[in-house]
Amino acid sequence: MASYITKKKDMRFQSVDSLQQVVNVVNEAAAALGDKSRTIRESAIPEVLAGALGAGIGGAGSFAALYGLGTVGLSAAGITSGLATAGTVIGGGMVAGVFVLALPAAALAAGGVGVASHLKNKQLRQEKERLYKEALAKHQAIIQALKDEADATEERIDYLTRLNTLLERAVEDLGKDLGKECTA
Repeated sequence: MASYITKKKDMRFQSVDSLQQVVNVVNEAAAALGDKSRTIRESAIPEVLAGALGAGIGGAGSFAALYGLGTVGLSAAGITSGLATAGTVIGGGMVAGVFVLALPAAALAAGGVGVASHLKNKQLRQEKERLYKEALAKHQAIIQALKDEADATEERIDYLTRLNTLLERAVEDLGKDLGKECTA
């Protein structure tokens, strides 16, 4: 069994927004299952069905450190002595002090971006899992409806068949991203 794809460029669905098309198909399948007279004409996604056949804190911390090092205050003498004192941490002078004092802001910013990215990726994976299960359930229900409604109109059978195709594709694509075997 494959594992969850972590590289965005390899994902079929790279963001939560990109999953909206799957949500639309799952919702359409629910409507189709709830209304046995529903066809492509009543669909909310007729075009899609027609195509289914084709398939800041770090900065404040540095500012406070600059203020407290060297001669107290933000005068020229206070700033230069503060930068020189901070620079001695890495064996340099005033110029090195600029980098020493900027480091917490840069590190916190990078950390913040990393945390936000992790949370966004976690949300994306959870939404893919949820939609995968829902699409798979609707796919199986549409297959059953096709069996149960064998005597339905040709237009209804065509509608269900196209929905089945879209759901099958959604399950396959979500399964690829999640590293699951295709069960559609």
